[in-house]
Parts: sequence; C-alpha cells; structure tokens
Amino acid sequence: MKIHHLNCGTMHPLATPAGLVCHVLLVETPNGLVLVDTGLGLQDTADPAGRFGPARFYVRPVFDEAEAAITQLTRLGFDPRDVRHVVLTHFDADHTGGLADFPWAMVHLTAAENVAAVHPRGVVERGRYLSSHRAHGPSIVEHTPAQSEPWRGFPRAKELTDVAPGIVLISLPGHSRGHAAIAVDAGDHWVLHVGDSFYHRGQIDGTGKAPTALTAMERFIADDWKQVRANHRRLTELWHAADPDLLLVNAHDPGLLHLAQKRGKPTHRPDRL
Repeated sequence: MKIHHLNCGTMHPLATPAGLVCHVLLVETPNGLVLVDTGLGLQDTADPAGRFGPARFYVRPVFDEAEAAITQLTRLGFDPRDVRHVVLTHFDADHTGGLADFPWAMVHLTAAENVAAVHPRGVVERGRYLSSHRAHGPSIVEHTPAQSEPWRGFPRAKELTDVAPGIVLISLPGHSRGHAAIAVDAGDHWVLHVGDSFYHRGQIDGTGKAPTALTAMERFIADDWKQVRANHRRLTELWHAADPDLLLVNAHDPGLLHLAQKRGKPTHRPDRL
C-alpha cells in the first residue's frame, strides 16, 4: 500500500522552537483511501473555540485550511469521497478535527477510547473530548485488540481486514484511556504510527533532548503516566533496534514527519549506457 505522510495541523506551543505538526497518514488501499488520524479540519478554522477548546491557548494551532486533510488529498488528485475509513489513534481534538470533512467515512478506534470519549471522567477527559467532533454523527466502529494477537512485541493487536489487509490496530493506552498505535504495511517496510505515545524523538532516541514544555504537557494530560513511561521504554527499544523494515513515527514531531516524507520520495537514477 502506498502511504502519503501529511502535516494536517501546525502548532506552536510556548518554549517549543521547532513547533509541532499533526502527522496524518493517507493510505492508498485496494478498497479505497484510508486516513490514520485526521489532524485539524475545515470546521476548526471557522470555530476554534468550539472545536479546540481552551487548549488552543497553550498549543497555539495555526488553523490553516490549506493544511486540512481534505484540501491536501484534493491537491494530490484524489476524490475525497474515496476516503472510506478513518482509523484513529485516539479522540483528542487535534486528531479528530477533520472527521467532519469526511462524514461518510467509517471511523475506527478502540472500544476503550470510544467509551472514554462518550463518557469522560475527571477534568482532563472532560476537557480533551469535545462533543463538537461528534456533532456530524460519525459512523463509529469499535475494536478490542486481543491478547492473543501480538505484533512485534506489543501484546494486544488486531488486523483491520475489513478496512484493508496490512492495517493493524495496536492497543497502547497511557496517553489516553484507549490510545492505540496503527501499523501499516507499505510493501517493503511497515510504518508504525504511535500517535501521542511520545511527543518528541528526544524521549526515545537516547539524547533526552525534548522541550520541557512538551514533557510537562504530556504528563499533565496523561491518563496513566506509569504506562506512558513503559511505552517510552518499549519504543526506545524499537528505535535502537533500527530495523530497516520499520519506520517509527508519531503524531507531532516535525523531524520524524520530514524523515518519513523524505523516505517516501521516489529515487530517480539516470539510465546507464
């Protein structure tokens, strides 16, 4: 499957010089187009307060319609109606803003995350799950990754064959109650999109160079900080294993987005005489 790596939402939190992106995967499958997360959408630009809430004052989104997934895929020559499925890492506003731009698409997420979004508990969940992102009545499909289906050391995974063979939903809670990672088979390698399981590559590459403002925000919003730290350790192992057939990306690191986009560009070699 061919994968396009898109930035569907630039954000500029304080004390984060490189800023953040909303890394969205656009996947060409035999059954149509699939989005992994949506980033920010057209309605977010029209109603920042109702669609993003007070968090917009901290992460400071740009709200640029040109970055919306529907705008970018149209620019790439695709018909938005061909987006049949959206697979979510979780239901935070910066991952679901574009859902309303594809109201016909089936929306896939873990059952635990859907329950959390519909029945939030505590101050953090009530602030992160906005009812405006469900106002268009999306068709939700819940999944429960099974303990018996491990994927590369992650104990609970489920291949979403109804979406497309080679798309795997992996339970990775911690950041939110039902957070997930999504693995996609690109043919010669797998792309593992781990959502908000970490914010900055400095948290897993051994350098420890991650903006303090980001790590503070990560801890504040985490559903289970101990689990977040355990996820960091597992992803650090994957990073240092450096398997050539695995591309590890997250939702917000602009450097990882750039590397993924660079890897996805075709290499043109001059013909030999």
